[in-house]
Amino acid sequence: MNKLIAANRFSLADAAELYGVPYWSGGYFWVDASGFLRVGNKEESLSISLAKIVDDLRLSGRSLPLVLRFPQILEDRLTALNQSFAQAIAKFDYQNRYQGVFPIKVNQRRVVVETIAEYGARYQTGLEAGSKAELALCLVQDIHPEALLCCNGFKDDDFIRLALWGRRLGKNVVITLEKYSELERVLRLSKELGIKPAIGLRFKLHARGAGQWEASGGDDAKFGLNATEMVNVVERLRELDMLDSLLMIHCHVGSQVTDIRKVKTAVREAAQAYVEMRELGAPINYLDVGGGLAVDYDGSKTSFYVSANYSLQEYADMVVYTVLETCNEARARHPIVVTESGRALTAHHAVVVLPVIDAIGPTRQSPELPEIKGEEHALVKDMRELLATVTVKNYREVFYDAASNKDTMHNLFDLGYLSLLERAHIENLYNRILMKVQRVIKDLDYVPEEFESLPKLLADKYVCNFSLFQSLPDHWAIQALFPIVPLSRLAERPTRDATLVDISCDSDGKINKFVDLRDVKTTLPLHELKNGEPYYLGVFLAGAYQDVLANAHNLFGRVNEAHIRVSGEDDYELELFVNGQKARRVIENMGYETPQLHAWLKEEIDEALARGALSAEAAAELLSTYDAELIGYTYLE
Repeated sequence: MNKLIAANRFSLADAAELYGVPYWSGGYFWVDASGFLRVGNKEESLSISLAKIVDDLRLSGRSLPLVLRFPQILEDRLTALNQSFAQAIAKFDYQNRYQGVFPIKVNQRRVVVETIAEYGARYQTGLEAGSKAELALCLVQDIHPEALLCCNGFKDDDFIRLALWGRRLGKNVVITLEKYSELERVLRLSKELGIKPAIGLRFKLHARGAGQWEASGGDDAKFGLNATEMVNVVERLRELDMLDSLLMIHCHVGSQVTDIRKVKTAVREAAQAYVEMRELGAPINYLDVGGGLAVDYDGSKTSFYVSANYSLQEYADMVVYTVLETCNEARARHPIVVTESGRALTAHHAVVVLPVIDAIGPTRQSPELPEIKGEEHALVKDMRELLATVTVKNYREVFYDAASNKDTMHNLFDLGYLSLLERAHIENLYNRILMKVQRVIKDLDYVPEEFESLPKLLADKYVCNFSLFQSLPDHWAIQALFPIVPLSRLAERPTRDATLVDISCDSDGKINKFVDLRDVKTTLPLHELKNGEPYYLGVFLAGAYQDVLANAHNLFGRVNEAHIRVSGEDDYELELFVNGQKARRVIENMGYETPQLHAWLKEEIDEALARGALSAEAAAELLSTYDAELIGYTYLE
């Protein structure tokens, strides 16, 4: 009896542990006493239930799915990054300062760029542009006069010309040379415009990062100058008496670098390059060690590909001390340290809210099958006997016999020796046997390896109103993992194991890998759906790259987004609601014009009217429905 009570006991702490909330949330999200997931700042008594925000938005007529954005989290991430470097500088008596740069490729959404530019002005936070379009966005941002505006990526004349005009506007624009041939283009255009350039050099590191983007660094990296080219740039600028234009050394070790030892190796190499360039007479002021600061998506604090075996403070300490140590050994001036941390700034601020609209699966209740008339096939009888005889002693034998019978069933059905009803009975019995076997092995101290996949075989599929390709493209493309948690009912023990499927008509539109502490789960514990009661899932740490890598598979467009500022205990302000793309906009992106579509449909309707296939009233209703859908949300409403 006591064992049964203990097994049924489920606390809020159990819920937090089950979904790993304390480990990946950064302190921004937690489970409250009523079993709701909250967002805010505990220390300042500023928090609100995420489910309440979603309910309020739905009551006001806003449709799901949507993205909740929290600018306050962006601001806090900026503060945390700069304070960490300030502490490291003070701790090691570093004789210069830190300046962060946000690479807007991570998320170009307006609220993200403007929040980082405006709030980051107090820290002289700059921006990085990797294309002409991004530079156009960066040039108009209200950043601090000394904040860097780094121009990275391959460049044509127009890109460089716009960057040079940015210097005339008073922006601290630095043009990073990604290849040696760009130097002459910069020199020619600067002479043409009469604007002195500020030049940075991307140094091709030998060191490589760790994790999924390890190949983006090292000798085979896409960008960067080798040692010979670096020396040649110095000599060419010296020849033109323009060596004072060379202000920055830049490097890139990779994105989401999970192992701090790899970062340290890269920073040391970059710092040594800075020292050597100073020895050559180049007045380098900035050492940009690039991005790579990882986000701990699973909370394991390891070098696992979705984690990080270091904290923000440990990262700042390592960067500052490594640069200091290298410079002190060479008695070189300490440079201004620059990082381009994008993922670490933006990941936490966005939550994708998925409404669950249905659940399907082999263990869910379905209408009783009709009885088989006449003599049952021997295979059906055998499956019934297997179901009745599952025990802890014979579960393995029963499991293998049932699997063999299922294979035989498929062969007999294909040959016409089994009816569809008999097949349905065998499939039903097979699933019931698996469920019974699963109940047996749950109480075992050791589960044989071949049964580890059983929960996945029996898992429900929770159908969610979203497109994976639009909202979480990294999960589909590179198997990135994101924490997923119900927004409510966390005081209840979840009783279903599930995978998630979207509403696209693509078999890849599913989530069947989930974060687990130091592991990957194939199912997610969820609650039984209740009739008439909404059930929302939150996908967390989705603020980096997901907005900008999204695609319009099945013509599902960008989702609605709400910008939320928490203003008190259980109080918040909706600063802005941005409507997602209407069907018309997504269709027009594919080269169609909606007036032409309307005209084409009108032609089809006129032909149907002439044939008598439609009445005038039905024709008017069809045309009205079609036009309404063109201006409607692309998701289920």
